[in-house]
Amino acid sequence: MQRRDFITAAGALALTSGSALAQTTAEPAPPPAAPPPLAPPAPGVVRLTMTTGAGVLILDLFRDKAPLTVANFLKYVDAHRYDGAKVFRAVRTEGAPTTGLVQFNAKPIPNPQIPPVAHESTLKTGLKHLDGTLSLARFAVGSGTSSVFICVGDAPYLDAHPDQPGDNAGFAAFGQVAQGMDVARAILAMPTGDDPKIPWMKGQILKPPVPIISVRRKA
Repeated sequence: MQRRDFITAAGALALTSGSALAQTTAEPAPPPAAPPPLAPPAPGVVRLTMTTGAGVLILDLFRDKAPLTVANFLKYVDAHRYDGAKVFRAVRTEGAPTTGLVQFNAKPIPNPQIPPVAHESTLKTGLKHLDGTLSLARFAVGSGTSSVFICVGDAPYLDAHPDQPGDNAGFAAFGQVAQGMDVARAILAMPTGDDPKIPWMKGQILKPPVPIISVRRKA
């Protein structure tokens, strides 16, 4: 639209006497503002940089509150198992599509596999599923391995609710996006479709997935 407006304006400025066409140079757009510097992580917090094809996220892991889950995640990080993996899933909340979660997991490798980690309930850790929370995906309680999701918007239904019937243990929250939630929100809004191998994730598979370039402890 700006280019068409510029061409129209330039044409209107042409002089019928044959003099030179008036030139107009548009001001270049300012570069995006750099994010504010983060305060150093608190004691008991491990800070990571997650670089993806959609941008960079800074992750704070609460080792003091969820030591088992954080130690499990760091095993995959330090083995570079997330390098070259994918953010593969975007689950948008029905009726509120700007909220939900995005999910990624490590690359599969041959044995020896890292065993599943014991479940750390939100009742035990005191953590909640809030906007930007990192949490360990699972099937049965205690089956979590490398698959992690990031909450986009608060999700209290993912906390433990012992007063509810069925599997009410919730998921194991263990970290927080300290910077880069704009990247997570952008991923949540990306196109999704189906994967015939996992029909219960109907409409939630990113098309295409977002590549993970690296996940590293931040020096």
